[in-house]
Amino acid sequence: MRDYAVAASGFDYLQVADAALHGSLEGLNACVECCDRHVGSDKIALNWEGRDGQSAQYSFEQLQQQAARFANVLRAQGVGPGDRVAGLLPRIPELLVTVLATWRLGAVYQPLFTAFGPKAVEHRVHQSGARVVITDRTNRVKLDDVVDCPSIICIGAESGSTDLDFHHALQAASDQCEPVLLNGDAPFLMMFTSGTTGPAKPLLVPLRAIVAFQGYMRDAIDLRDEDNFWNLADPGWAYGLYYAVTGPLALGHATTFFDGPFSVESTCKVIDKYAITNLAGSPTAYRLLIAAGNTFSSPIKGRLRVVSSAGEPLNPEVIRWFGEELGVTIHDHYGQTELGMVLCNHHGLQHPVHLGSAGYAIPGHRIVVLDEQHQELPAGQPGILAVDREQSPLCWFGGYHGVPTKSIVGKYYLSGDTVELNADGSISFVGRSDDVITTSGYRVGPFDVESALIEHPAVIEAAVVGKPDPERTELIKAFVVLASGHQAGEELAEALKQHVRQRLYAHAYPREIEFVSELPKTPSGKLQRFILRNQEIAKQQAALAQTASA
Repeated sequence: MRDYAVAASGFDYLQVADAALHGSLEGLNACVECCDRHVGSDKIALNWEGRDGQSAQYSFEQLQQQAARFANVLRAQGVGPGDRVAGLLPRIPELLVTVLATWRLGAVYQPLFTAFGPKAVEHRVHQSGARVVITDRTNRVKLDDVVDCPSIICIGAESGSTDLDFHHALQAASDQCEPVLLNGDAPFLMMFTSGTTGPAKPLLVPLRAIVAFQGYMRDAIDLRDEDNFWNLADPGWAYGLYYAVTGPLALGHATTFFDGPFSVESTCKVIDKYAITNLAGSPTAYRLLIAAGNTFSSPIKGRLRVVSSAGEPLNPEVIRWFGEELGVTIHDHYGQTELGMVLCNHHGLQHPVHLGSAGYAIPGHRIVVLDEQHQELPAGQPGILAVDREQSPLCWFGGYHGVPTKSIVGKYYLSGDTVELNADGSISFVGRSDDVITTSGYRVGPFDVESALIEHPAVIEAAVVGKPDPERTELIKAFVVLASGHQAGEELAEALKQHVRQRLYAHAYPREIEFVSELPKTPSGKLQRFILRNQEIAKQQAALAQTASA
């Protein structure tokens, strides 16, 4: 195993980029990097397991042919370099074909998570200016409520529909489509990230980020040729799109898609069937697996070589359980949509690993801790985790698209997370320093949920906070002020929960609703969510103290 200090101090960006890319920073195409360059090796690119027992394998050559065909379909719809193509698709092979075809044209792929409701979809396609949306019959209904929806290509389009049918169009198209080369600063992904004071913010990911994505797969995931890899994350989110699609395919390595709900049974089945040795996912998923006890550990023990965790801090009991019950090392990794993964306990590099530590900066990044005046802090003092952009050649984030970027101050990107530098150079996570909620591995902006609640005629005002929860890290709790004529109660609370689920997020809605007469605000009228959040923390601490004394 390579030594971390040597890898970090000897990092040479141009040398790494030259080794990582088939093209150059002056002429790049993401479809070439993640598909074409690996054609001819008979390598498998995708292992797909369907929810209904179907399964299939696709080689890089098969994906290249289908991507070329679908690129011609998209081109006929007016898609060209720089245009946005939105995908509202589950984890099916057509998703990967859509992504690669979009990239082949030099266009920009925009993911839409399938648990989004119409409001969340509408905001994203309008902000991106998407020229076309690709979806399947199950998710198609959500687009009916999207105002000024772009043209739609649907897998299994209804007879008589104005939608273009995905497979009919694919079969009729030519498999000859020359990839469009762009420079390394040209975008190939458009992502959205939750904020505290407004709707989800768009950001563009440049082609040169592929070099950084490979670095994470190589150094932190330790993806080896002999590994069978599965990232549990959905490609509708950054961790899945960056590291279940782009990263492994760019290395010429097969990825795994399971199109079905998460369960202990399905997880064991996929690990067994595809002989998974390298697994990545979120602590929430791992805690659910641990809760199954021997049902999960007995068939899996000895099968996994390494396990990686991202999305929220990894609890020490999870680390211990994986070591004792499965005989495998699980490591904590940290990143954001804006950065990719930047701070890790690396599987592929030798360095000390301490419980509670998020690890060390991935080579090619300089991570620091800043005080409120944006001065770098020494070890032992909590502050804001920041990236020194001037000394981080792999850092690709340059600001939000069309939205002010308050998180960039001088040469630093401010993460919004409170951390502490340790004496050995590692960094420990303390918590979020803003109002963004981390629930079951998802980051949820309170503003979006509050806006959805206020749309309901019974609600005048709403404040949403994260309440500490041992299973989900935080659960979403809403404090609601009702309009006159509406009666607080369980029936209304349930109606409000379902309203948010249907309009905004099926995966992240208020699990608890408390009706209040007023919300805490500053004299100028700004909502003070931290007061409500601190109240919930105090309640939890009091309950724990009472339990301990009993």
